[in-house]
Amino acid sequence: MNSKMPAISVISTVLNEAGDVDAMMDSLFGQTVTPAEIVIVDGGSTDGTWEKLQAARSRYPALKPIRDESCNLKVSPGPIARGRNVAIAAASSEVIACADAGCVYAPDWLANLTAPILAGESEYALGGACIDPADRTLWDIACAPFLGVSLTLDAKTKSCTARSMAFTRRLWKSIGGFPETSLHIDDSGFDLRARSACKPAFVRNAKALYRPRHSLKSAIVQLARYEFGDGVAGIRRVRLVRNLARCLAEIAALALLPWTPIALLGVLVLEIYFALRLNWQGFRQVATPSAIAARLLYSFIVPWIVCWNYLAGTVLKFNRPNPQNATLSSARLQK
Repeated sequence: MNSKMPAISVISTVLNEAGDVDAMMDSLFGQTVTPAEIVIVDGGSTDGTWEKLQAARSRYPALKPIRDESCNLKVSPGPIARGRNVAIAAASSEVIACADAGCVYAPDWLANLTAPILAGESEYALGGACIDPADRTLWDIACAPFLGVSLTLDAKTKSCTARSMAFTRRLWKSIGGFPETSLHIDDSGFDLRARSACKPAFVRNAKALYRPRHSLKSAIVQLARYEFGDGVAGIRRVRLVRNLARCLAEIAALALLPWTPIALLGVLVLEIYFALRLNWQGFRQVATPSAIAARLLYSFIVPWIVCWNYLAGTVLKFNRPNPQNATLSSARLQK
């Protein structure tokens, strides 16, 4: 790193990510701008993730792994947010970049993401995420825009994700860090706080290359978890209203079918529009008959997933475990 350039720390949290953590670390330590350190907080993995982190220290002296079992759902209602706060508190730099297991990063990712901060243009930068074209499934393509993920590296993004996010330590302190009140709103909660304090810079060429490897089932489960968390937190109500209107329109069209098919045809046309309008420029580059069919199917069930899970979260007000926490819980029950 240029001695005149401010130091940058990269932070991440992991829990049972043995299959993904090596690829993330290799890409982070291959950046054109070398991070001062990479702080990774493990919330108590049982699948060998912690052992991989310890072994990687011989390859990467700047790696700073921390094992903190308070950063899991057994102890904290917001374990991911807590892990990020622990990592940032342990980091030494005034500029912090967030990365995520399940992603890899292009060599110029860190330089591009932090450029607006180092230039004094903003204290907060968002890079977004893109499905990794080298490792994607049919359902990754189908569900990407509904989960706030791009399909191409050059796509514009206005969404927040801690898979690619940078900010100053001063901003992190001033807004109270990542909110540790819920499993599901760590980055969205931080984003709401950060945007109330400053205008973010959206960096087009700093996307995380995301590798969810979705099936239809896992794509539904992920959206359901997001919406349940939104319901718990009471955020994004406009999206709930929009999707509720779609559900009611479908019900009304079916009810009118004995008298006229026009309403149902109109709803089908609108649903096709909703399926294809998001990220159309990127989707048409990868569209195949199978991808189009998968996108249509997923889009048709999206409003029902959104409404049911948002309302369930609003009523029940508890955290649903993510797959990593579920794995941890299962392993502990077997002991």
